[in-house]
Amino acid sequence: MHLRKMFTISRIKPLLKYALVGGAIGSTALSLKRNQYEWDSIGVVRLSRAAVTVFKIGVIYKFELYGPKLDKKTKEYLQLKSVCHKKCAEKLLDLCCANKGVYIKVGQYIAALDYLLPTEYVETMKILHSHAPTTDMKDIYRVIREDLKKDPFEIFESIDPQPLGTASLAQVHRAVLKDGTVLAIKVQHPYVQGNSRVDMKTMEYLVKLMTWVFPEFKFQWLVDESKKNIPIELNFNQEGKNSEKVAKMFENIDWLKVPKVRWDLSTTRVLTMEFVEGGQVNDLNYIKAHNIDPYEISSKLGKLYSEMIFIHGFVHSDPHPGNILVRKNEKGSCDILLLDHGLYAVLKDDFRINYANLWLSILDRDRKGMRLYSQNLGIQGDIYGLFACMVTGRTWDTIMKGIEREQFSSGEKDFVQANFTGLLPQISSVLENVNRQMLLILKTNDLMRGIEYTLRTSARMGAFRVMSQCCVQSIYSDRLKKCQSKVQKFKLSLAELWILLKIRLYYAFLNLKQFF
Repeated sequence: MHLRKMFTISRIKPLLKYALVGGAIGSTALSLKRNQYEWDSIGVVRLSRAAVTVFKIGVIYKFELYGPKLDKKTKEYLQLKSVCHKKCAEKLLDLCCANKGVYIKVGQYIAALDYLLPTEYVETMKILHSHAPTTDMKDIYRVIREDLKKDPFEIFESIDPQPLGTASLAQVHRAVLKDGTVLAIKVQHPYVQGNSRVDMKTMEYLVKLMTWVFPEFKFQWLVDESKKNIPIELNFNQEGKNSEKVAKMFENIDWLKVPKVRWDLSTTRVLTMEFVEGGQVNDLNYIKAHNIDPYEISSKLGKLYSEMIFIHGFVHSDPHPGNILVRKNEKGSCDILLLDHGLYAVLKDDFRINYANLWLSILDRDRKGMRLYSQNLGIQGDIYGLFACMVTGRTWDTIMKGIEREQFSSGEKDFVQANFTGLLPQISSVLENVNRQMLLILKTNDLMRGIEYTLRTSARMGAFRVMSQCCVQSIYSDRLKKCQSKVQKFKLSLAELWILLKIRLYYAFLNLKQFF
């Protein structure tokens, strides 16, 4: 990575002036019109804070990291780079916590890209998954009153002032109805609606500024995804519909629990649901205390997400630990409780089939297949190898040895992170050019890998077996739909059964080898 030679303070000032003056006037009016809750929400204040933070980050990299002109291969340079990353990540975290709302959502997105961004950024921003700023109860009551058209305590006997969880766009409270029914009520932060458009415009200006200063980095994809996804997540009616759709989709799986929606007490900003209890999926103390098998958790999550991605094309795309709970059921096995259904990836059939073929090529160590299906997903040339590593979170050497055979170690995790951060320009190019549907899948993959790593169940052969089976079923289902001949359909069905049998036998053989 290098800076343009013309990168100076004088070069930054005109853009700051444009952002602060030209961009803020209309944004300020919009924010004032939509949001009267707090002076801090006024667009020019938030825009100024963001612009100053980005400016300070640029100065740190310019003068503290690149100023000394150290050899990039030396230990001294690598240590200095880590210190600068940490400083800048902390400034970015402060900005997210100060501006809240959309900024926290983007910060959480950064925290999910475990293998794609410097570990200093990822680890610093992870706090936003479980410690997002809270909204005062008087403002929570105000939103309930405005949306449900009644005083909260005409409806509820009590609302616990201590949130069960706080996220970027809302917080959840335990509430009890007059008849004693216990519910969970999710209430949108009052400032979010009024600030979201302003914040997205701000981010667009700042991303253009950063791209201008650091031309080898391309972050427009992050802005585009946020602009597309955040309005959807702000509509709690859509979240309720998503939860009902996924519950219907997996109604035959008795270990998956999705809280039921109380539509009579729900609006676009208030979502009232069945109250469920369990421990977070990464809470090892809870899992151990309740005698839950971590491998059972991983197996069930692997099955659930493989079917979402490869069979249904409807994928819960925010599986951070706060949104997945586990509990022991009456049968003695483990239930998975899936929460927060605001963000789903809806995959088109051609994408789903190409992605399934890509995974089978990776598992078969088929370079030609990897190149072909990467190309079909928007990745051109020899960079397909990097893309395969991004998809799997494994090194190329491990892929070539067989990721289903090689256990994932902390050493490999560190190696991946250290080497991926040296390829940030290439990675940003991949993210800029890949099929847009892939971005949420990459985020989902990274969050799921993080859960498995915490549970110490990474590289489970059972997960690869289930995923392989789902890929095959997806591919052959598509072929059967396009086939007109009954004879050909029969042949395809036999071929599918034969491949599925070979997959079972292969993984049974691998399991057997572990005992010898």
